[in-house]
Amino acid sequence: EVRLVESGGGLVQAGGSLRLSCSASGFIFNDHTIAWFRQVSGKEREGVACIKTGDGSTYYTDSVKGRFTISSDNAKNTVYLQMNSLEPEDTAIYFCARRWLYTTSWYGPAEYDYWGQGTQVTVSS
Repeated sequence: EVRLVESGGGLVQAGGSLRLSCSASGFIFNDHTIAWFRQVSGKEREGVACIKTGDGSTYYTDSVKGRFTISSDNAKNTVYLQMNSLEPEDTAIYFCARRWLYTTSWYGPAEYDYWGQGTQVTVSS
């Protein structure tokens, strides 16, 4: 059974940092692309960053470049999202997901088949 479990969310002041973790099981971890998405109530789910666990290639949405870093520990089947210089606009539920389609862009939610339950990140001003 494929499972993705996020952890590490919380409440932080603007300018602070958090590190999210996505623990994966049930599939060959280093043969997939794993991404972080975020969603605010009433808005579409937004791709934040992704990593090809096989070769370590990373991609980011423009609004987080220079502030967030995605990484993976293949021995632990875990993907991390280090978030620095957090802004109130980063407040959202953060999800990790496994990519199974490669038809369009990495940030399209339809490209992903398994999702975690999400972890809340709240940045106060």
